[in-house]
Amino acid sequence: MEASLQEVPLPGTALAEELDQRLLIVLRDGRKVLGVLRSFDQFANLVVEGSVERIIVGEQYGDIPLGLQIIRGENVVLLGRVDEGKDTPEGLTLVSPAVIKEAQRGEKELNKLKSTIRARMDFLDLE
Repeated sequence: MEASLQEVPLPGTALAEELDQRLLIVLRDGRKVLGVLRSFDQFANLVVEGSVERIIVGEQYGDIPLGLQIIRGENVVLLGRVDEGKDTPEGLTLVSPAVIKEAQRGEKELNKLKSTIRARMDFLDLE
């Protein structure tokens, strides 16, 4: 069996199909960035235009405008095309950037408090 050149993508060209497409990019620190992929290099460093950071807290979400971003390839965990018809997450309510930032701060404080309580209760050994 012979494989034609069209069936086997050349190394480093996998992202070429995603150029000029709106993508969702999940970063190593958990942030989610949406934007249009304009360029990339052999290290999967990305240039994303018109980007926003999408923050989801509970049943609310907000988009923080970022503009043109360069994302290092080593920070990308996952990326995929966004269906333009389904850009808005189902079951979530869009709120302003200020409201979602405040909700995010509250969520971080709650998680910090929970971890402090767990650390203090560690002596119980509930297993």
